[in-house]
Amino acid sequence: KGITEPFCNQKRNELINSIKLGTDAPIKYKKATGVLFDVIAIKYFDDLQVHSTPHTIRDVTSKYNKHIKEPLGSLIVDRIKIEDLEKFQKSKIGILADKTINQLVELFSTIFNFGLRKDMCKTVNPAIKLKKFKIDNARERYLEKDEIKELFELLKDNELLTLFTKLSLSTGARLETVLSIQKKDIDLPISTVTLQDFKNKDTYKGFLSDDVLAIIKKKIKNYKANDYIVSLDGTKITSRQIQSRLKPKIDKLFNDELDTRDRKNRIVIHSLRHTFASHLAINGTPIFTIQKLMNHKDIKQTMRYAKLAPDSGKEFVNELYK
Repeated sequence: KGITEPFCNQKRNELINSIKLGTDAPIKYKKATGVLFDVIAIKYFDDLQVHSTPHTIRDVTSKYNKHIKEPLGSLIVDRIKIEDLEKFQKSKIGILADKTINQLVELFSTIFNFGLRKDMCKTVNPAIKLKKFKIDNARERYLEKDEIKELFELLKDNELLTLFTKLSLSTGARLETVLSIQKKDIDLPISTVTLQDFKNKDTYKGFLSDDVLAIIKKKIKNYKANDYIVSLDGTKITSRQIQSRLKPKIDKLFNDELDTRDRKNRIVIHSLRHTFASHLAINGTPIFTIQKLMNHKDIKQTMRYAKLAPDSGKEFVNELYK
């Protein structure tokens, strides 16, 4: 139809000359100026190397590269609008859980705010006015005493998983905290352990039950001070190694017929922490003591367990109309 290769080449040269001279260039060919969101993200992840744990760095980097980089990373940060984020949200519906989508928006917002602090962008964070999905996050399920016995029966031939589970149920510590316990953190005479809280970036004390102490005493007899308790010959293992070993066993016992998105009823490794706090409350432990043992910074985090306390009002309701 008359559109030949020489003709196209001529038109291309005309456009290039127009752009160079700044005259009559079509809007889509005008050079955009400003910092790309991806550039700020790279700087943010560099900063994380100093201030965060390797686990956190891997987690947020993976989420960014897998979900955020392609649709938003190539945009000039000062030109990102709330409409771009709304479009991003919609593109993930049905693919990711609503909670995960909210987490991705939070990560975007965190990186954007980092850019503001570093003077890499000037506009207001568009995520501020973005409406997030409403999530019912409460994990209400915890292990009953007979279920705990079932779990230990299944784990009886696995020393590593048994020790990890017993430590989790004795201290209520998070996964990474349990894996970070070293011999030097254990005070055998008073049955305590110093726990590293990576979320709150501090340490606190936990208590060890007699059965956990018996296992630890035997295990660490020839360990050096810096050797790890939940380990293979003193060498620290990763959360992924624990997950891959323990999750299938938990799923087999408790999650066989449950939907994978059923957060309220599924048992996961973090449920061990929830079980610890729940049984403290059931046994009448004061709520402020539970807060201390869980290392919660806000009592509101602990109040969810108050309904399990023996004085929660259940007995009064039972007697109400008798």
